[in-house]
Amino acid sequence: MPRKKKETKEKAQEKATKNKKSEIKPVKLPDDKQKIIEMFARHKGDTGSPEVQIALLTKKIEKLVKHLEVNKKDNHSRRGLLKVISKRRRLLTYLKQLDEERYKVLIAKLGLRK
Repeated sequence: MPRKKKETKEKAQEKATKNKKSEIKPVKLPDDKQKIIEMFARHKGDTGSPEVQIALLTKKIEKLVKHLEVNKKDNHSRRGLLKVISKRRRLLTYLKQLDEERYKVLIAKLGLRK
């Protein structure tokens, strides 16, 4: 009985991408706040849109998580992290109610909701 050839990882990935609709790949957020604002702004000078706010909060969350991995007993920072997460969750809910398409694009860009 002939053996089937094992699929390489590359071929498996190609098949997976063909089956899925056009996906937006998660973006690694830059360290500079201004760069994040430029990436997610809806128009020039936009700093207050939900997309920009959520992106900035996501960067802040990533920074706090790294800090807490090193400093496990820092409960004051842990509380701050929980507050930032709650604020981001509220903004995501607001954006979803406002415009679901913008919400989907944003969570795909940021790599949230796995």
